[in-house]
Amino acid sequence: MNKDSLSGLVLLALAGGYYWATGFIADSTLEDEVGAVGLPHALTLALVLLGLILLVRGLLAARAAAAHAATGPGAARVEDEERDARVPRALGFLAIGAAYVVLLPYLGYLVSVALLIGAVSLFEGAPRRWTVPLTAIGGALLYWAVFVKLLGVNQPAGLLFQGWLS
Repeated sequence: MNKDSLSGLVLLALAGGYYWATGFIADSTLEDEVGAVGLPHALTLALVLLGLILLVRGLLAARAAAAHAATGPGAARVEDEERDARVPRALGFLAIGAAYVVLLPYLGYLVSVALLIGAVSLFEGAPRRWTVPLTAIGGALLYWAVFVKLLGVNQPAGLLFQGWLS
């Protein structure tokens, strides 16, 4: 059983437990048409759908792996290289996230998110062209507009840009 199949089964079990727990939510006189369990039931449905998607994906991957097993030792070598690359890749993402947390109070949300998007793009192997900074700036502006302007959730402006971006 591969990790996707196992994750799908775990999600389905969590969805079942979550659905069972929604039975203990008390009815309220302030309920609307959806009721107090409306959102928990929607989340249960989302968990079930994601669990099924992972389960099917895992089963299809297992079938493909069985077909590739007949190709020889070359496939096993590629899997070993991918497994060995997981730790450095995770440490790279951790370093990028730590840099974001450190820079956020000084540069503010908008600039820090732009740098985060650009760093992750380059770390994941995006070609070093003009599209990376354009995507980083556009993504940061979009996130900033959604959170600050649309939802009214103020984000840190940073010590360098105090008052400009709030």
